[in-house]
Amino acid sequence: MSRLSELIWADWIWFPEGHGWADLKDHDDKVFPKTWDLWATIPIALCFLVIRQIFERTVAIPLASLLGVSDKQRVCAPPNPTLESYFCSTSKHPTQSSLESLSKQTGCSVRQVQRWFRRRRNQDRPSKLKKFREASWRFTFYLLAFFAGLAVLIDVSTVSESDVSFSFSQPLLPSQYWYYVIELGFYVSLLFSVASDVKRKDFKEQIVHHVATILLISFSWLVNYIRAGTLIMLVHDASDYLMESAKMFNYAGWRKTCNFIFTVFAAVFIITRLVILIIHTTWVYPLTLYPPFIGFYFFNGLLCVLQILHIFWAALILRMVVKFLPGNDIVEDERSDKEETESEDEDEDRERREKPKNGHMQNGHTPLNNNHRKRY
Repeated sequence: MSRLSELIWADWIWFPEGHGWADLKDHDDKVFPKTWDLWATIPIALCFLVIRQIFERTVAIPLASLLGVSDKQRVCAPPNPTLESYFCSTSKHPTQSSLESLSKQTGCSVRQVQRWFRRRRNQDRPSKLKKFREASWRFTFYLLAFFAGLAVLIDVSTVSESDVSFSFSQPLLPSQYWYYVIELGFYVSLLFSVASDVKRKDFKEQIVHHVATILLISFSWLVNYIRAGTLIMLVHDASDYLMESAKMFNYAGWRKTCNFIFTVFAAVFIITRLVILIIHTTWVYPLTLYPPFIGFYFFNGLLCVLQILHIFWAALILRMVVKFLPGNDIVEDERSDKEETESEDEDEDRERREKPKNGHMQNGHTPLNNNHRKRY
């Protein structure tokens, strides 16, 4: 175990030639990151989970009421053990042959079975109020984190005149410590709550993003890539609060405000995530200072994973922008699972009632309405 520990923490893996863990020992009143500092993020993450519940109940719900966010009344599926068993164990979207088989087993028509599954699926979908509560919580954190990142950047600039963002010799400031552990604690809390949060179509991509972000923040802390990490987190927080605010106004029905904020968000997202400095600062610039090493490739490999996800999300964002630019009234989140309605069933039932038994026309004339009472 001692030999394995020495191999894992070897200087040549984590640092370029000429640097090592000895450079991160405190000296001359200069403080550097410590590995055990990361354990503080676990209680911080748990605190975030508690604070979130308090925030949603005391702030998000009253705000939703103030903005007029309300849930549409849903029609619940009537109890049916046979259909419920199939829904939970086999599939939520039965095929046509399965519908016919279930129709025979339950004594219901195929249309009634279809309607039951539609209503049952809607029961499991999150309410608009739940979505608003989550969006308002993330909006609050991302907004505060963005301004905190700006304050940390100003603090670093006033203390050090060096313009080197990728350096192992920069001491740790108290503002950087709190910025790091709070950001990392928040993402750990997102990983804890992902099972109970609204599940979107990009659920797997979100998991990959959270894990890659946690690894990036932790790794940059361990090897003192603090300045580069601060810039990267600040660039990411610059657009997130805009997206969450657009969601909040969307749920409240403020269409024009939502569309405007979403347009600004799309521009900021593309500029900050796909254009500004991230890869250049961590991939190109460091090679002018140090020869490449394993930690260099690991750090930039995680950044490339995030960049691929950014390209994927940028494509979804542009597709949403294109939808409402010609004049649509609403921005639909491409990642959301839309609630099904029964309008199709109602239209078909109406057509079936209105359709005459002997065809659409009789001798070239529209058939008479047979619903009126005959008079003799």
